[in-house]
Amino acid sequence: MSMSDLYSNIKPTNSFSDLVRIMEILRKECPWDRKQTHESIKDLMVEEVYEAIDAIDNQDYEDLCKELGDMLLHVVFHAQMASEKSTFTIEDVIFGIQEKLIRRHPHVFADTVADEEGTVMKNWEKIKQAEKNGNQSVLSGVPHTLPALLRAQRMQEKAGGVGFDWSEWKPAWDKLEEELLEFRELVGSNSKEELAGEFGDVLFSIVNVGRLLKLNAEDSLRLTNNKFQSRFEYIERELKKKGKKPGEVNLETMDSLWNEAKHIEKEKR
Repeated sequence: MSMSDLYSNIKPTNSFSDLVRIMEILRKECPWDRKQTHESIKDLMVEEVYEAIDAIDNQDYEDLCKELGDMLLHVVFHAQMASEKSTFTIEDVIFGIQEKLIRRHPHVFADTVADEEGTVMKNWEKIKQAEKNGNQSVLSGVPHTLPALLRAQRMQEKAGGVGFDWSEWKPAWDKLEEELLEFRELVGSNSKEELAGEFGDVLFSIVNVGRLLKLNAEDSLRLTNNKFQSRFEYIERELKKKGKKPGEVNLETMDSLWNEAKHIEKEKR
């Protein structure tokens, strides 16, 4: 009996167990899937997360549904590979996250009182530290592989969760101005390493100000990146109509088109 005959009756369903079963089959029968390891697909998993974020930013919920499916596939894929080595199973994954959610939400599942978001977050961090028995840093749960802006924000949030924080944004703004001055004084210096360090301090301080204003640095910069791309592509399109490219005209011409793109954006709002 051929593989096509053996699995010809398999059709898509909305059953989670059927998804797990398909992954089991692919690990046995597909040469590519069989070859993969946790390490070989980890970057693909990160890519899927960012594609889901793009869908959210674009408010494309049909695409988001597809991207969440891709993310779920990676969860099942990693769990299947672990199961094959008797490391853990998908059932262990499901039990573990349920147990964590119940344990870290005592204001819902027990008798702890927390009627504000800030209190919930502080309790969350206290519970996490208790789980570690005080043997690890508050910051140890922030992955080094996170994008730098996101990692800065998460470290600040965690430190703030145990009281190492300003109560409002104004002192953080004063610190930002201090860091900007120190950076400005070093511009033109021959020490690139020292200059990079001061520039990093400026970025870290900007993240801190934004965080205290309830802004997410990674999201904010991503939106600005998208805005920059949209405006620059407008410049390219308009120059193309005249048989030109960006490198063939002066800055004043491009800046004028940039302002046109800004004006068009405002009219669309």
